[in-house]
Amino acid sequence: MVTEPSLMETRAFNQHLKLVEGWYWLVRSKNVRRKKAIAVTLTGRELVVYRTEGDQVVVFDAYCPHMGAHLAMGKVHGECLRCYFHNWAFDSEGLCVEVPSMEQPPEGLRVRAWPARDKHGLIWAWTGSGQPPHEVPEPPQLKQTDYVSALGRRSNIECHPHVVMINAIDENHFQTVHRIPGGLMNLETRVESDQNIQFINSAKPPSETRLQRWVSSFYKGSIFYELSYWYGTNGLVSMGPDFLRMYFMFALRPTAEGSTEGQIVVFTPRRKGILGWCLNHLILFMTRMVGRYFSSGDTRVFQTIRFNYQNPIAADRTVLTFIRHLEDQPLTNWIQEEKTSAS
Repeated sequence: MVTEPSLMETRAFNQHLKLVEGWYWLVRSKNVRRKKAIAVTLTGRELVVYRTEGDQVVVFDAYCPHMGAHLAMGKVHGECLRCYFHNWAFDSEGLCVEVPSMEQPPEGLRVRAWPARDKHGLIWAWTGSGQPPHEVPEPPQLKQTDYVSALGRRSNIECHPHVVMINAIDENHFQTVHRIPGGLMNLETRVESDQNIQFINSAKPPSETRLQRWVSSFYKGSIFYELSYWYGTNGLVSMGPDFLRMYFMFALRPTAEGSTEGQIVVFTPRRKGILGWCLNHLILFMTRMVGRYFSSGDTRVFQTIRFNYQNPIAADRTVLTFIRHLEDQPLTNWIQEEKTSAS
């Protein structure tokens, strides 16, 4: 038995009233049309998202600093969002630039603006203070490659995202749930930054039987299975034989009640020409099916789990490493600020 007393009193892990600083998805890109504003909620905080005439995506706190009207009722004029109630205009940085009843708007008056990106078919917001130190995560193997992406299934899961993220690094469950033979997983850990940790499989395929030798012919070295975790909520998974690598992201966000709203994104390197276009879409479809298979059996567990990690064992080493890394990540005042502004 592994002694880990801190599991019962975690600072960040599985704490639904805490939010780790990072990029979180808000809504599908196609739902935010040009010159339109929509209301969204992230972990209990109400926001407004709009797209300017110049196609820039902007995210504000939801309520006008004048009388508290919801800004999603407003209209987009050029790069500004104009409040429906009294027509006060706010630029893309959140600064009030016009009050129709005044010659000059109140100096320095602004609504809270959050850094936003339109990436992977989703709108993302940075929840930390200041400007983000990095962009929205992408598969590390594709960083220097032109790639295409597509959205997979969206899900609602009745437990915290941190608990869901344990799934893909839990070596034991691949045998018990997915019936994958033992010995095919040996995940090694590599900490890339304070907010990014990677798990890389070093196990080589067995070659005792003819079938095993045939399977091992598709791998030059170890069985390719790599994970890149960000903020405890975004998991990038890369897997497959040498001739067909599959890449997908499990983009998760916590609700104010502690459950999970998830969105799968799939990726593949861009291939040129008509044949390449067809192959891109075929591989994206296959990757969606693989992601659905691995998530479907586990979702049954997560819809009913009451996570209570009291008895960690040595085989849980990757899970424990993930939790320890997450515990050191910076937290935001996201939820506390929302409560303060509402009171």
